[in-house]
Amino acid sequence: MSTLSRILDHAHISELPNPYYGKVRDCYDLSPCEDHPLGRRILISSDRISAFDRILAVIPFKGQVLTQVARFWFDHTVDICPNHVIDYPDANVVIGQRLNILPVEIVVRGYLAGSTGTSILTLYKKGERQLYGHRLPDGLMDNAALPTPIITPTSKAFDGGHDMPMTATEIIDQGLLTKVQWNHIADVSLALFARGQKMAAERGLILVDTKYEFGTDADGHILLADEVHTPDSSRYWIADGYEAAKTAGTRPPSFDKDVVRAWVAERCDPYKDDIPEIPAEMILQTSGIYQEAYRAITGIEFVPNLDGATPLARVRTNLTPYFKG
Repeated sequence: MSTLSRILDHAHISELPNPYYGKVRDCYDLSPCEDHPLGRRILISSDRISAFDRILAVIPFKGQVLTQVARFWFDHTVDICPNHVIDYPDANVVIGQRLNILPVEIVVRGYLAGSTGTSILTLYKKGERQLYGHRLPDGLMDNAALPTPIITPTSKAFDGGHDMPMTATEIIDQGLLTKVQWNHIADVSLALFARGQKMAAERGLILVDTKYEFGTDADGHILLADEVHTPDSSRYWIADGYEAAKTAGTRPPSFDKDVVRAWVAERCDPYKDDIPEIPAEMILQTSGIYQEAYRAITGIEFVPNLDGATPLARVRTNLTPYFKG
């Protein structure tokens, strides 16, 4: 059977309650119960790849890779911070506690990197040194390690708007978090990042930066939510070749998952034009990159789940116990 046919382009399952279909995940909310007063959420990672505020393609096994990399890290960081995970009924599915998501997204950065207009590298090259409440020293090279990892938080836009850069003082003063909550989240985030950097280094990788999302349960306890240290939520560089690239002023070697994005951007205005048909070999190449990222990050060979007539049929079967909500 062709790899290109083993795709989960959607997980619309009519027997499951309260659907929410995101750009990449299809989710369902289960009713509250005694053990889970806020309810539970079914999060199904599809194989869709999103950029430019639209879906570009479907990459075989991408959803399985992201679900299982997150599972690896949730298992290896639960001693630092409890997380939302209840169960994994399928290779692409997490059953998690529903949480009250905190309105601040945490990004931890260990290097002067990035390419967007608001990245710390772009701002630094414009001469700015006071960023997100941190003072950076003069003389840092592109992609150099920061003196110490920093947190660059943003307000979390739940209404489809843009996240806004903030400082810790602004977050507390605006009442987005209490001082106790902020201090706890900051400490936990830096500890998670330190664990991630240490384990990545043991695998020949550099964890450059990453984002975390937190929420509170019915008792007000803070839990790690969403995903953690996946190739989509984090930037990884390959350690072998980093120093040479930094010296040459070039981008360090990485898992270049943006081949589809770059290919599209070279051929049209992706915000306005129709997306041209993406070649099958590029789809397969990107799938291979995700699978290699899984192996490199976890140290475990990736084994595609080929159960079921289709991935959707498999997911549907494995979620049958939840059809009553």
